[in-house]
Amino acid sequence: MGVKLTQNAVKLIEEKNFAHLATLRRDGSPHVAPVWVDHDGDMILVNTAVGRVKQKNIMNDPRVGISITDQNNPYERVEIRGRVVSQTREGAEEHIDKLANKYTGKKYQKSSPDEKRIIIKIEPLQISS
Repeated sequence: MGVKLTQNAVKLIEEKNFAHLATLRRDGSPHVAPVWVDHDGDMILVNTAVGRVKQKNIMNDPRVGISITDQNNPYERVEIRGRVVSQTREGAEEHIDKLANKYTGKKYQKSSPDEKRIIIKIEPLQISS
């Protein structure tokens, strides 16, 4: 059963702080990637391209970890363990533009014309500050 995002987690997500998303490879070893992060209520949203390592990993194992640190005070942080509950392409192009504007002040620039975006929705199961 999921847990509610804490006030501190929401604050860190809504500010211009990078998150680090940990996924598990097929052999059980971790893969960690910096990501832009968002939320919809108590669900955490990460936007990535179809076929990237993190997206492939969660197809095999939906368990993830996310660490978010305040860019101005690295001692203020939150760690969230959760599981991916869905992946969708619906609204993903608009969502990446919203995130790009938040983090860069510009519209998102695709790395290739064939890039297809996907929103990964994560249910938090445990939160530590």
